[in-house]
Amino acid sequence: MPSEPKTPPMLQMKGITKRFPGVLANDRVDFHVHAGEVHTLLGENGAGKSTLMKILYGLYRQDEGEILLHGKPVELISPAHAISHGIGMIHQHFMLVPTLTVAENVALGLKSKRGFLTDLKTVSEKIMELSETFGLHVHPYDYIWQLSVGERQRVEIIKALYRDATILILDEPTAVLTPSEVEDVFAIFRRLADDGRGLVFISHKLQEVLDLSDQITVLRHGRVTGDTTPAESDRHDLAQMMVGREVKLAPDKAPVQTGSSLLVIKDLFVRGDRGTHAVKGVDLEVKAGEILGIAGISGNGQPELAEAIAGLRTPDAGSIQINGRETTSFTPDQIRQAGLSYVPEERMKDGVVGQFDVKENMILLNHGEPPYCKNGFLNFKHIRKHSEELVKEYTVKTPSIDTTTKNLSGGNIQKLIMARELSAEPKVLLASQPTRGVDIGAAEYIHEQIAGQRERGTASVVISEDLDEVMALSDRIAVMFEGKIMGIVKQENATRSSIGLMMTGEKAPDS
Repeated sequence: MPSEPKTPPMLQMKGITKRFPGVLANDRVDFHVHAGEVHTLLGENGAGKSTLMKILYGLYRQDEGEILLHGKPVELISPAHAISHGIGMIHQHFMLVPTLTVAENVALGLKSKRGFLTDLKTVSEKIMELSETFGLHVHPYDYIWQLSVGERQRVEIIKALYRDATILILDEPTAVLTPSEVEDVFAIFRRLADDGRGLVFISHKLQEVLDLSDQITVLRHGRVTGDTTPAESDRHDLAQMMVGREVKLAPDKAPVQTGSSLLVIKDLFVRGDRGTHAVKGVDLEVKAGEILGIAGISGNGQPELAEAIAGLRTPDAGSIQINGRETTSFTPDQIRQAGLSYVPEERMKDGVVGQFDVKENMILLNHGEPPYCKNGFLNFKHIRKHSEELVKEYTVKTPSIDTTTKNLSGGNIQKLIMARELSAEPKVLLASQPTRGVDIGAAEYIHEQIAGQRERGTASVVISEDLDEVMALSDRIAVMFEGKIMGIVKQENATRSSIGLMMTGEKAPDS
């Protein structure tokens, strides 16, 4: 008896090739998604993930290859065309209007049966139906500005479902969520898959990939380097497929004897850009040879705290001491002289001057001091020698030290900043989002450099929204919520659930 013909995948991308001037972004990529499946697309920055998904979403046209939906070839010429074929995209950065309601955001861009008038009653009824079916728990008449980050994520999902999306592209959907919100949204994604939809999951968080995926495709340099499943792989296997070599996911940290407190913050209050206090009564101490990690969801006072420590924002009250000196009212240059090195959150805005070349950025903060300057004139010979040594020591990949910095990759710009800051032999290192947007290989190197500061007796503060990063690097972990410290726990006593609870505003038991 002949077997039944196998149902073709919902989506097939065959031999997809896309070229840009000087770059082969996708090189004969095959990718498919079956109904009821979560298929992860994994790879470093520049591996070709975004290009492939932009082709699927109609933003780019492939140079070679074909796309089949339910076994039939299609040409996707625009996002609107892709949406009409049942393809939806959940963006990492929410595409919502804060001053409008959920229903109004969902209705934006859709034709109404009432002509020029929006039929919000019909829209709201469908939202309630979708919310009930998939456990989305969103009310159509709530304003977006009133919603939590997790709730806004659900509105994005509703927008796609309202447009009858059967294939959903999930672009880094957990980047701004707490661990508990990640669990909730994963449950929703699983319900969507169980309902017969196909999901494309894009993430760099390896444990999340293993937790959610049915299938995993790994890209490197525009080519598929692995097709696997969570049952066949672990985090180290996936990292090796992404990079092409063995990768340490957590740095080696030798036992060290901590010394005196080199950073002491007492009852600190700092205003944010909106005029209200973003930091409220923060107390922290960091000892020589210790890494204090600061965890928390974006927007809970972490940038304002970092800027206050670095002298970029003046506190309203409280005190900051660095290496025994009161630095609360110091200028950034005076704070640097006191012993602080600062790796800022926004590297292109606060870390380097993009139009300057590599050597100019290497001496950006001390170009007026000997031996880089003598009698008011720059010592170009010494500047070149110093820059070449740092580029080699910190493995900054650049054609030369005369290369314009903005032409380097994000990971190499971050390495340049780390080289400049660590070569100053700081007493206190403040690193804010040190590996945001960098490749896993560059992140590994940056983690090793920060961990190495412990043995030199540096007091380090690492502010990160990546909980895996905080738990891998830190000796102690402090959690910020709405400008306050919810608790400080030793790394060996920290769990994802306990940190996650503090990230949502629950104080640690002994706090």
